[in-house]
Amino acid sequence: MKTVRIMTAALLLAGSGIGVSHAQTQAPAAPAANGGISRSDVLRNDLDAKREAIQVRVDFAPGAAFPMHNHPGVEIAYVLEGTLEYKFGSQPPVTLKAGQALFIPAGTYHSAHNPGSVKASELATYLVEKGKPLVVKQE
Repeated sequence: MKTVRIMTAALLLAGSGIGVSHAQTQAPAAPAANGGISRSDVLRNDLDAKREAIQVRVDFAPGAAFPMHNHPGVEIAYVLEGTLEYKFGSQPPVTLKAGQALFIPAGTYHSAHNPGSVKASELATYLVEKGKPLVVKQE
């Protein structure tokens, strides 16, 4: 039930600035040479003059991990298949299976890891400030 409320709130937030516009899809990106992680752009659409909505499919090979990073806005991660483990600083990891979602507040450093022996995938939805890098790695 909590997941439904989070997703509803995110959709209401996104919907408040979209109006009646058509989403522009992007061609799938080539797999990234990032240790078994590939990203494919799904959608990019303006919310207003300062913000945009971006959706990306992220595929993780077994054991693949994306290091600590943050975003210039909120992220909603929805696990499509497999299992993904998210870590926030020194807090215990949060493990999600297919069909579960996680809300990540703007500017929150986090990492993602596939602890399983099969591929895992997420649909990452970002509501972010335009003109800023989507991913800011922790130094």
